[in-house]
Amino acid sequence: MNGFFNVPEPVNEPVLQYGAGSTERLLLKQALNKAYETQADIPMYIGAGEVRTGQKVAIRPPHNHQHILGYYHQGTDADVTNAIHAALAAKPNWEQLPWEQRAAIFLKAADLIAGPYRYEINAATMLGQSKNAYQAEIDSACELVDFLRFNVKYMAEIYAQQPISAKGTWNRAEQRPLEGFVFALTPFNFTAIAGNLPTSAAMMGNVVVWKPSHAQIYSAHVIMKVLKAVGLPDGVINLIYVPGPVAGEVIFSHPDFAGIHFTGSTGVFQQIWKTIGANIQNYKSYPRIVGETGGKDFIIVHHSADVQVAAAAIVRGAFEYQGQKCSAASRLYVAASVWPSLKKELLEDLASITTGPVEDFSNFVNAVIDENAFDKLVNVIKQAENDVEATIIAGGGHDKSGGYFIEPTIIETTDPQYFTMKEELFGPILTVFVYADDSYEETLKLADKTSVYALTGAIIATDRHVIEQACSILKNAAGNFYINDKCTGAVVGQQPFGGARASGTNDKAGSMINLLRWVSPRIIKETFNPPVDYRYPVFEEK
Repeated sequence: MNGFFNVPEPVNEPVLQYGAGSTERLLLKQALNKAYETQADIPMYIGAGEVRTGQKVAIRPPHNHQHILGYYHQGTDADVTNAIHAALAAKPNWEQLPWEQRAAIFLKAADLIAGPYRYEINAATMLGQSKNAYQAEIDSACELVDFLRFNVKYMAEIYAQQPISAKGTWNRAEQRPLEGFVFALTPFNFTAIAGNLPTSAAMMGNVVVWKPSHAQIYSAHVIMKVLKAVGLPDGVINLIYVPGPVAGEVIFSHPDFAGIHFTGSTGVFQQIWKTIGANIQNYKSYPRIVGETGGKDFIIVHHSADVQVAAAAIVRGAFEYQGQKCSAASRLYVAASVWPSLKKELLEDLASITTGPVEDFSNFVNAVIDENAFDKLVNVIKQAENDVEATIIAGGGHDKSGGYFIEPTIIETTDPQYFTMKEELFGPILTVFVYADDSYEETLKLADKTSVYALTGAIIATDRHVIEQACSILKNAAGNFYINDKCTGAVVGQQPFGGARASGTNDKAGSMINLLRWVSPRIIKETFNPPVDYRYPVFEEK
């Protein structure tokens, strides 16, 4: 087939509301019940095979850790090697497949997730990762669909970018996939990220070895089911379940390692970067290193702020999905004159919030991801209870007898350098520092310098001059900056996501920028009437 193809114009997937009595609520409840009644047996996917090792690991809902949703088959270093071999074997045919055929695969996957797989993938995310219905909907359904559809559009735009040609020549740009395989290492907290990291690289003609977080395998399996259903060729994306160090030992020593697409902790990413650097002489090419890591995200409330706007942004930004978002608000700077009224509003809001399992759709807060996270966060709360620089003004309760539940917790500190203002906690804990109204500029500079991270931030104010001042002083403090809104909730195509400093490489998932990292351009010049004499006119004496 020959033609310059236009892809369907992407539009952000509408978010279903799951209101009482709605059809979507009924269908999601049915999917939840089915998942509870079935024990899944989840294999690895390597090449054409479903690999069951017999080394089975139980998957338990964080909010109901006595129940077993199923088991996944844990692999070894041999499975990592086999996955690399399968990827490299699939590479020639995949990269030679016309781009519109690759596009069709991922557009079909988007339609299946938006349609017949919507409730299955939302239920898997709710149960495996303890997300409430709304948080699952905006993540595993809408954002994942958006990634697939918008990335196809960006792919077409990248291929359409061509150089100019002088008279008698034709210059062409070819966007080649990377030489080798890509490693996708994905986190527990967003099913959409887990789906985007391997598919964005594969879309550009690359082959992928994908290792999800063990806490996200339950919904990762649904993504793989969809990719198989839409005809993704065997070996293009290989899904493995091995410990991180086991995968790293094999992958980062392989000469065909071409790049890593990563979302996770800053410490792990920095160690990966060091390992790649130490092995750089072993690779066929310089690997692409793309990573989005941690955050210590801030909200600054100016004395001109609307208190109700501030309260809504703070509660949503800090406590949705239990604060387990790299973009979650975890430090708050509030002008002294508005703090009494804002504090009252916050305490009233938190008093109305319920914490519990995801099956009860009225619960705003659910469980943190596992016992390790629970214990770490509880230790933070206990330390704050005993420090003179800190006062817990809301929450602090916790219980792991049936699930890993921690109440939304607000700590007020007199020390802007208190450890909970600086360290990423990844849980439902927000720390407040109250500043004097006339210290606004100093507070902006304080927010800029307090943390090593630079992912998201927000300013709540009605004074346009102070908003502009915040935009200027905080220009390097956040890759995604929000004015009069929460600092979470980036939407594909609207707010491409990523941060700098210790928060990652800022390659902006959900934009053309990210896809450009997964290609290596080749420029071809063709001359129609080439010269036959090496001499230039300048060399003539007369």
